[in-house]
Amino acid sequence: MSDNGIMGPSERGSIRGQKFKRRVSRLLSIHLPVFLVSPVNIRHCEGTAVNEHMVGNHNTTSATAVARSAWVTGAGTGIGRALALRLAREGWQVAVSARTKQDLDTLAAEMPGQIHAFPLDVTEGERTRETTTAIETMLGPLDLAVLNAGTYRRDSATHFDAKAFGAMVDVNIMGSVHCLAALLPGMIERRSGQIAVVGSVSGYTGLPGAAGYGATKAALIAMCEALHPELQAHDVQLSIINPGFVETPLTQKNDFPMPFIISTDEAVDHIMSGLRSKRFEIAFPWQMVLATKFLAALPARLRFALTRRMVRR
Repeated sequence: MSDNGIMGPSERGSIRGQKFKRRVSRLLSIHLPVFLVSPVNIRHCEGTAVNEHMVGNHNTTSATAVARSAWVTGAGTGIGRALALRLAREGWQVAVSARTKQDLDTLAAEMPGQIHAFPLDVTEGERTRETTTAIETMLGPLDLAVLNAGTYRRDSATHFDAKAFGAMVDVNIMGSVHCLAALLPGMIERRSGQIAVVGSVSGYTGLPGAAGYGATKAALIAMCEALHPELQAHDVQLSIINPGFVETPLTQKNDFPMPFIISTDEAVDHIMSGLRSKRFEIAFPWQMVLATKFLAALPARLRFALTRRMVRR
């Protein structure tokens, strides 16, 4: 305030700012659910440990300091296999599942006593529940589950196959749903646990040749977005992993260019980093993520002008 008792512009601005902050605080306290503004949950969002398996300091970034038992589905080949090996080498006890028992046996043989094979077809709901129980009987309550089981088949409007589409729905969507149905009750009751569902950047927007695959991955993204706030209130961390092209047996079948393709080791690096930091979306590589999200954000007329170029003649 000046000597003549009149406030200057900076003082008036400061008072207006303080009034604005008080109004925002009142609105938040009135309109937002309690769990969003409570100090405990705000600390949890920042990474502070709130259960017996976690270190009580939000600066802790090591996943192995948080949990020691994990379950990886779709672990017979590709990303799932590489991730299971990485976890085991970092000291985790890892249960691995896939439909092909031989793939699991060779994987378990690489890290005896740390990787444990549980053959499973995740499309079978009751069998998935029984396998989850068997895993937790051996390893104790699971701290981490990576739901990676998935399948892909190229499709087109001229050869639209309902059976093939349904098979992708069964594995990609219902496989994850069956696992979640088996895992969530225990994690919610314990108020601890971390789940990562593997989606794809194909779920951001419709791409020719991936009508079925993209639809299943878009469903997983939407499902995780819907579940995340509620699970966070129960101290259960849910993430969606959206890879671009990764060198796996699945992508080796592709006969088209795969921009920005990365190795499985690089993919696992991204996943481990995202799990440690408890990010909701773990998406990579950044070039493919940026390109696909940009395409999805375009007006339909411009988006279709680009995707028409992807249609096979």
